[in-house]
Amino acid sequence: MSRTLAALCALMLVALLIASPLFAQDAPPEEPSPEVQQFIESLKFESGTIALPEAKATLKLQGEMRFLRGDDAERVLSQLWGNPPGSNPLGMLLPSATALTDAGGYAVVLTYNDDGYVSDEEASKVDYDEMLKEMQEGARAANEEREKAGYGTVELLGWADRPHYDSTSNKIYWAKRLKFSGSPQDTVNYDVRVLGRSGYLSLNAVAGMDQLEMIKSEMPRVIELTEFDSGARYADYQAGSDKVAAYGIAALVAGGVAAKAGLFGKLFAALLAAKKLLIPLLIGIGLAAKKVFSMFQRKAGGTA
Repeated sequence: MSRTLAALCALMLVALLIASPLFAQDAPPEEPSPEVQQFIESLKFESGTIALPEAKATLKLQGEMRFLRGDDAERVLSQLWGNPPGSNPLGMLLPSATALTDAGGYAVVLTYNDDGYVSDEEASKVDYDEMLKEMQEGARAANEEREKAGYGTVELLGWADRPHYDSTSNKIYWAKRLKFSGSPQDTVNYDVRVLGRSGYLSLNAVAGMDQLEMIKSEMPRVIELTEFDSGARYADYQAGSDKVAAYGIAALVAGGVAAKAGLFGKLFAALLAAKKLLIPLLIGIGLAAKKVFSMFQRKAGGTA
C-alpha cells in the first residue's frame, strides 16, 4: 500500500469524525426526559434469529443482545446521539441489559459493502506499524481542516489492539486509540470486518478507553453472532466468475480506498464517539429532545 494512499485514506476517515467533545460530566445521568423516553419507546428492537437479506447474512442473537434495523439505527445515530444524518447503516447491535442513554454502554454498528471478494493474500505481509505512522500523518493533516471548519482536533494515538486476521473464520479485527480535543479521556474504536464471497460486513464499536477490556471481551461473542449465509461465504468464492474488490486487507484497516467515488460510503470508525458526550447533555441538563435534535441537524447540515 502506497504512502499516499494510506495518508489519503486516513485523511478521509478523520474528516468524517466531526463529533467535538464540548461537554464532559462525571455525575451520574438523570432519568431520560419524557421526550427522550418517547423516542426510545418508538424503536423496534429485535432478537433471536435475524435475516439480513441485503448482505445475505444472518444474526443469531442470544438473550444478551438485541438489534435495531437500518432506519431505527439511523435515528439513534443522528437524532439521539447527534451524528451526521444519511449514514444508512444496515443496523445496530446493543446489549439487552444496557439502556441507550447509559453513557457506560456501547453499541455495534453494522454496515455492508458489496465491492466484491477481498483477497486475504497480503494479510500476513502488512506492516501495521508503518501503516499506523501513515494514518497518523493523515490525521494530523485533516485536523487543520477540522479546525478551519470550527471543530476540535482528533489525534490517532495508536493501536489499542493490534490488527489480527483470523484465516479460519475470515475475520479481521483491530482497535484504535483516539483523542478528541477537550475530552477528559481517550476513545477506543474497535473494528471488525467479516469477509464474504461478494463483499464484507463491518462491525464498529466505540467506547471510552476505560471500557477497552470490556469491549475486547464482548466483541468475540458479537463476532460469532454474525455469519454469511451458505453460498455467500468467503469459502464459496468462484475464481474467474465472481467480482473481486480492487483492494485487499490493508485497505480495510487503513480506512478506505478510492473504490466507490472515494470511500466505501459513510464510515462509522468513530461516529459513535459523540454518544459519550451528547447523552449526558441530553438527559443530565434536561433539554427538550426536539430542541436538541434540531440543534444536531443544523450542526450536521453545516458540514455537508
